[in-house]
Amino acid sequence: MVYENMRSKAKSHVRLSSTTRPIQPLSLHMLHCFLSFHFLFLTVSEAVCNPQDRETLLWFSGNVSSPVYPLKWDPSVDCCSWEGITCDDSLDSLITKISLPSRGLSGNLTSTLLNLHGLSHLDLSHNRLLGPLPPGFFSALDKLRVINLSYNSFSGELPLEQSFGNNGNIMFFPIETIDLSSNLLQGKILGGSKFLQGALNLTSFNVSNNSFTGPLPSFLCKSSPQLRKLDFSYNDFNGLISQGLGRCLRLSILRAGFNNLSGDIPSEIYNLSKLEQLFLPSNQLSGKINDDITRLNKLTSLELYFNLLEGEIPRGIGNLFSLRILQLHTNNFSGPVPPSLANCTNLVNLNLRVNQLGGSLTELDFSQFQSLSVIDIGNNSFTGDLPERVYSCKSLTAIRFSGNKLTGQISPQILKLESLSFLSLSDNKIKNVTGALSILQGCKKLSTLLVALNFYNETFPRNKDLVSPDGFPKLKIFGIGGCGLKGEIPSWLINLKSLEVLDLSVNQLVGRIPGWLGTLPNLFYLELSDNQLSGQLSKDMFQLEALINMSSLPPAIYISRNNLPPAIYISRNNLTGSIPVEVGKLKAIQILDLSFNSLSGGIPDELSNLTRLERLDLSNNNLTGRIPWSLRLLHFMSYFSVAYNNLEGPVPTGSQFDTFLKEYFEGNDLLCGGILLNPCTSPTQPPATGKTQDEEELNRIIVMGFGFGYFFGLASFIVVRACYAGYYK
Repeated sequence: MVYENMRSKAKSHVRLSSTTRPIQPLSLHMLHCFLSFHFLFLTVSEAVCNPQDRETLLWFSGNVSSPVYPLKWDPSVDCCSWEGITCDDSLDSLITKISLPSRGLSGNLTSTLLNLHGLSHLDLSHNRLLGPLPPGFFSALDKLRVINLSYNSFSGELPLEQSFGNNGNIMFFPIETIDLSSNLLQGKILGGSKFLQGALNLTSFNVSNNSFTGPLPSFLCKSSPQLRKLDFSYNDFNGLISQGLGRCLRLSILRAGFNNLSGDIPSEIYNLSKLEQLFLPSNQLSGKINDDITRLNKLTSLELYFNLLEGEIPRGIGNLFSLRILQLHTNNFSGPVPPSLANCTNLVNLNLRVNQLGGSLTELDFSQFQSLSVIDIGNNSFTGDLPERVYSCKSLTAIRFSGNKLTGQISPQILKLESLSFLSLSDNKIKNVTGALSILQGCKKLSTLLVALNFYNETFPRNKDLVSPDGFPKLKIFGIGGCGLKGEIPSWLINLKSLEVLDLSVNQLVGRIPGWLGTLPNLFYLELSDNQLSGQLSKDMFQLEALINMSSLPPAIYISRNNLPPAIYISRNNLTGSIPVEVGKLKAIQILDLSFNSLSGGIPDELSNLTRLERLDLSNNNLTGRIPWSLRLLHFMSYFSVAYNNLEGPVPTGSQFDTFLKEYFEGNDLLCGGILLNPCTSPTQPPATGKTQDEEELNRIIVMGFGFGYFFGLASFIVVRACYAGYYK
């Protein structure tokens, strides 16, 4: 039909020409060329897609759905113009490309898709597709050059047909890029696949974030020598890294982290002269790093953390002058940091934490690291004074030197680090807490300051003017516990309006807990345990806005990342008096620990308002009275201890109370029932419903409310009915 239409159009051109003047031979030749060109143009622009391909697409669309943005594939329109579809310019108009990423598609792939014999590009990434891939999926689509099915929920094993006895004949597949990352695929990737054996042009192979098992498929480097990227990370590959990777001479990215690989790093990897990223963290790799690694002078990222590697860091590591990321933390490396590391002037992230490194840091020329943003050498055995040269790294945003044996004082030179937001110097031998705080308040972007286990037995500076009103303007986390600091809780803390986390535990602080702590608008984590604080708990302290209004809490991801739930710890002090009823306002709190004090009086019913509470420890006090039955409403509470008080009466039953251990109630001779073996002899238990006096009062109010509502509604109905009757009259 299309051809006939084009013929009629061509005839009309001829008729138009014949009405003007006779056609000369040369003109006939030109007309023939013109018609040939015009015919070709019509073929390209007005042809419809291949009917079989069209039916295949309609079948595909019938197996997937997108409730938010459904595919608008109109059967009455040429399918070559459908969303995400591209056809070639041949007479058959075969579909060559399907590109539908991030379309919210759900459903599965059926074998009908294998009928698209001209398909060269398939991108269905970032959807919700699931189920196994159709049998023969890879070998049937023998024109594919790019396949991207990442970020879906495809499951099962890869449909890779094994080749048996092919007499050395290898079928060629033009595939260049395979991305199956972030799915639910499993099983082994074996070397006998005729598809992978024939993938001679393959340059990128990504199966990360699945559940593949077995040995690492290093054989790919034999069949696909053009490979530039291999990503096996976040799977369950195990065993030794098999030989073969050394054949990928063009490889620039090798990622196999977060698996169960063991043994040494194969020496052949050090021959990959074009390698830019080597990512093997969180395995069980052992042995030493071969000095030959220094030949990889194009390496920009070396990440080997969370392994069992040992020995010294290669002395010639400075030859890796392109390095931007060096992460060797959580291994067993020993010895000093090689001075040649200063040659890696492009370093942005340096992490050597949790090893057995030692020696002085003064030999390392930090002034060369002008691009360095993060340095973490915590939990090693470095000695000597804090290195002054580190303050010349003008781009630093985070410093962690904690868990070493560093001495000296904090220098005013630290103020040169205008972008510094994280500083952890905990567990060293740093002195002069007054000088440190006076200097550090000038770090305008500092949000986390951890200096615990330093300044031993010094006095906490009380000078109210020590920290100016604009000092520490962005400080959110302040940890200075375990120092044995003397004195009282300093009043200058009231100036830290951005403070969210405050840890003053394990010091020698005395005096009362100031009520103004309750005025800090963002404070959601307060740790005052193991001090010598005394006096009564101020009701003003329980006015913390971040714990009263759940919307004031930091984002959940922030709390999770720092493992800091909304909490108040004031255990092991000398507090007296009763627990203020205002504690019931802290509806966002998850942990409340008032144990090991001398608190008296009853357990307030208002604690039952803390519906997010997971841990409540009131043990080792002088509390009296009964355990409120209303506490059974705290359904998230997994720990509750009132041991060693003077409580009496029945232990509540039901809900979480049936899961608590007997030890949580011991040391209260007059408690009975519940988890305890001694039954209650007097009728002191509440009614079978287990309702408290407050609950009974609430029920009475509800009943009265229903009665009043019924009466008011009936009266209103009568009045309105009378008004309507009067209106229509």
